[in-house]
Amino acid sequence: MFRANLLGFLSIFSLFLFFMPFNTLLATERLKIGLVLDKGGKDDKSFNSAAFEGASLAEKQLGIELKYVEATDVNSLENLHRQFAKKNYDLIIGVGFAQVDAVKKISSQFPKVKFAIVDGEVTNPNVKSLLFEEHQGSFLVGALAAMKTKTGKVGYIGGMDIPLIRRFSKGYIAGIKYVSPKTQILENYIGVSGEAWNNPAKAKELALNQYNQGVEVIFVAAGASNSGVFDAAEEKKKLAIGVDSNQNWIKPGFILTSMLKRVDRAVFSTIEDLKNSKFLAGSQRYGLKDKGVDYSLDKYNEKLISNEERKKLETIKEDIIKGKIQVPDYYLEKK
Repeated sequence: MFRANLLGFLSIFSLFLFFMPFNTLLATERLKIGLVLDKGGKDDKSFNSAAFEGASLAEKQLGIELKYVEATDVNSLENLHRQFAKKNYDLIIGVGFAQVDAVKKISSQFPKVKFAIVDGEVTNPNVKSLLFEEHQGSFLVGALAAMKTKTGKVGYIGGMDIPLIRRFSKGYIAGIKYVSPKTQILENYIGVSGEAWNNPAKAKELALNQYNQGVEVIFVAAGASNSGVFDAAEEKKKLAIGVDSNQNWIKPGFILTSMLKRVDRAVFSTIEDLKNSKFLAGSQRYGLKDKGVDYSLDKYNEKLISNEERKKLETIKEDIIKGKIQVPDYYLEKK
């Protein structure tokens, strides 16, 4: 009797599987996402951390299978992408402009695998490029820096001297000059190699030098090196501005704000689109209009920014979105 019932159940179950739509069966499989982080890793409290947070949120909310690797240098990138592709991962995400060549090459070799790259543009038909209007967000924090200085001096410290980091600087300086044309800007870069992203000692040295010259606020865009500038701000009782992730919490009272670059949202939405069969190759840009970039305001810095200053910033933001303020773009000048 039991055997007969079991055979009957198995027969019905087999028919159920036979008639079940194939895409429904596939939906039960977990998407495999490979995340290739740039040098600095998931704990850099900046760019890589934001990407990792977005992917981790997708793992939690969307039920995907996530595996991440951290690049040791540029030469390791190609192999890291290839290993994911060989294992037929559904989507491989490269974080950082340094991965452009690796993504371009491996995505060509594995045309059936989908790729995404943050801060780089690859035109292969299976690649989505996630790009940001950094100059817009930098304009905002530049305007705020100009509002805060009493000495008429503000600073900028970039990580690796490359066009992307010059783009931050260009927008930042434009925001400063929009509010206070006579404000003086001191500008330094940590280096010309990838080591610049993870050299907090050099960043601190540059920051202390700027503060000693009368600078009151420094905007830093240097990955894990940012911590050196934050240490200098605390030591000199001055202000710093973080970047990419919300870094206000790192040195409460000494970080005026952070120029948010919502890499986390971009990564999450890309994975979500894949899960919902809406993944599209090509370039997608995130700016002030869609909150892809912004400035941060929370319990750690709310006392540093007055209501009047907030209102001015919101007005500036709206004017940029409406096109009343044209923010200069370093990329366009280089063409």
